[in-house]
Amino acid sequence: MNPPLWRSAGRTLRGKRRSRNEDAFLDCPERGCWAVADGMGGHRAGDVASQWVVSDLASLPKQGSFDQRIEKVSQCLRALDSRLAQLAVQPADGLPGIMGSTVVALLLHDNRAACIWAGDSRCYLWRGQRLYQLSRDHSLLQQLMDKQHLSLEQAQAHPDARALTRAIGAQRPLCLEVLELSTRPGDVFLLCSDGLYQGLSHVQLGQAMAVGSPRQVLDRLFSEVLRGSTLDDCSAVVVQP
Repeated sequence: MNPPLWRSAGRTLRGKRRSRNEDAFLDCPERGCWAVADGMGGHRAGDVASQWVVSDLASLPKQGSFDQRIEKVSQCLRALDSRLAQLAVQPADGLPGIMGSTVVALLLHDNRAACIWAGDSRCYLWRGQRLYQLSRDHSLLQQLMDKQHLSLEQAQAHPDARALTRAIGAQRPLCLEVLELSTRPGDVFLLCSDGLYQGLSHVQLGQAMAVGSPRQVLDRLFSEVLRGSTLDDCSAVVVQP
């Protein structure tokens, strides 16, 4: 059986307050693999960390069962996490010691999908005229809402609300989260960094994902973001069957 032909497109935009873009994305439909990585803005060389996430994932072979591919992605990210941890102890080649990045990756094969992530970059699914957030943020904000039962407004008032609780290169040992699901005709997936979704409402995201091809969806998303006040880097990858 020939693999399904997934249509996809990706885009990234440097934020207004940034001297360099610390986001990176992978758009690899021929391998059924996509990803968005957001370098940790509180550390130097966040752009290097996010590029390493994407390049390491891009180097993975497509061979093997779907379960094996999920494990290879997890092993790849854990290996990079160890590499960044080593740099924190022994900086090399002019790079700073502390480097980190979020990651959200999507694997597709036949009617199976897997979302793998660490941090607050997100994966959304548009299905049946409804928008679902598949990933759950690894952030203090989410932790405050989950464990202390604070409202979104109350949690956002915390001075460290945007702090990450998981990321590549940020905490030992790395704990990745994996969500598997079956795909359906008409599904549309969106991977994006926080600079994009923080600048748009849930309704705006859903309206954009209903407009047509992956490139048309990206045009709508970035048009909406640029009309707002977001200052952070923005990245998105849209995937359709």
